[in-house]
Amino acid sequence: MNDPFDSLAASPAPADASPLADQPHAIVERDGVRYTLLGTAHVSHASVDAVRGAIAGGAYDTVAVELDPQRLAALADPEALARLDLVKVLREGKTALFAANLGLAAYQRRLAEQLGIEPGAELKAAVADGKARNLAVHLIDRDVGLTFKRASQRLGWWGRAKLGGGLVASLFADEDVGHEEIEKLKQGDLLESSFGEFADDSPELYDTVIAERDRYMAARLRESADRASGAREVLAVVGAGHLQGLAKHLREETRDPRAIRAELEAVKEKSSFPWFTVVLALFVLGGFVWGFWRGGFDVGADLIVYWVLITGGLGAIGCAASGGHPLSILAAFIASPVTPLHPALASGTISALVEAWVRKPTYADFMALRDDVQSVRGWYRNRVARVLLNFFLTSLGTAIGVWLGGARMLGKLLG
Repeated sequence: MNDPFDSLAASPAPADASPLADQPHAIVERDGVRYTLLGTAHVSHASVDAVRGAIAGGAYDTVAVELDPQRLAALADPEALARLDLVKVLREGKTALFAANLGLAAYQRRLAEQLGIEPGAELKAAVADGKARNLAVHLIDRDVGLTFKRASQRLGWWGRAKLGGGLVASLFADEDVGHEEIEKLKQGDLLESSFGEFADDSPELYDTVIAERDRYMAARLRESADRASGAREVLAVVGAGHLQGLAKHLREETRDPRAIRAELEAVKEKSSFPWFTVVLALFVLGGFVWGFWRGGFDVGADLIVYWVLITGGLGAIGCAASGGHPLSILAAFIASPVTPLHPALASGTISALVEAWVRKPTYADFMALRDDVQSVRGWYRNRVARVLLNFFLTSLGTAIGVWLGGARMLGKLLG
């Protein structure tokens, strides 16, 4: 496997005898290691210059960067998206995470086009220059997928709906990012800013996206600079919003860093027993049986026909609204009455898989994805985006059908 660092080329550093003089920074010494924490603005040319100047000064033997392998790959290899196996994403149930990452990428692209600098350019420069000068380079941020999962679990269903809606809205937004938001970003964190105003109103989201990552990165710094590594002078390049918290945890934390990291990487396992699906299946199938027993063939048959038509019809309508192929629409109609009763199936996944099989996304679709999702027309033109739209709208239609079908059944049984 190719090292993503190899695709990052170092650039000549600016001449500056004191690259950190005008930049927010903190110095922490512990366990024989001197940590210089450089707080950067993710949309600032000055931060890029400060990072490159600090590394060029030759004072450090190790560079730590606020990135995880996934975010580094996105910076180092923009074409990595074109090699994605979309069918695998659907089968593994990672569609929502893929859409969330797409929303983050769309927000970053808007910033890049408006400000003339790629968000995270200073992090990319830190990796490139560190490798070019044969320094040890460590990625200390938590995997963005884990951060999304932990945030989702803490928010509850309404919070997840608001967060998901905000991320989806960011895909369609094409207006300039506001001045106030940009100024906040210069003092804060890219992930936090990507969630918009929702982060301000949600202590759970702030804790997961900012506070937890402060602790995590402090633990990773201590791990990567243990005595066996030989690190004595470490430059840590992080967003300015993390500077104070990171310095605090680095000074005061006494627990084993491996235990802290394990704790902050843990995700609650979903219940192995699908209670909701089982209860729903018992209710629906029991309703059919009750209908035949109490009302005779006509009532039982009416309940079955209504369930099939309302769930299958709305699932198919959702698929059609996404511009689905006729075979995808047919698959949605067939799957929607059945999948709510099966814990391992989802109508949106089945219709999206059929869509991806019939209209296989091309290399050009993946390459144009970040541009196409900026407009409604682009969503329908791009085959990757249309598969995602197929998944969400089919699932939404089926869910509405389940509620309507269940209400009709309950009314019949109680009437």
